[in-house]
Amino acid sequence: MRNLALELDDAVLSRPRLSILAALVGNDAVDFTFLQKNLGISDGNLGTHLRKLEAAGYVRSEKAFVDRKPKTWFQITAEGRHALERLFRQLEEMLVGPRRG
Repeated sequence: MRNLALELDDAVLSRPRLSILAALVGNDAVDFTFLQKNLGISDGNLGTHLRKLEAAGYVRSEKAFVDRKPKTWFQITAEGRHALERLFRQLEEMLVGPRRG
């Protein structure tokens, strides 16, 4: 028998990272300040979680200057969307159990 919990993606399965991906999935791109304010995560903690998501290939960032101030924008990647969808399918399978055909 498979242990479905062992198959869950640790890069996605933390409250802050799941919150970040959920905020990004509904938007084209959002900046660091938007994420920090709306998710209630400290700057340092948010930066750490964003780096982990970038390292996994689930988020990409773009830096720009707006009114001479540096701004970093984040977008979810196709891989990030797939990881989120896969997590939801895995959780559903854990809740309802294996389907018998």
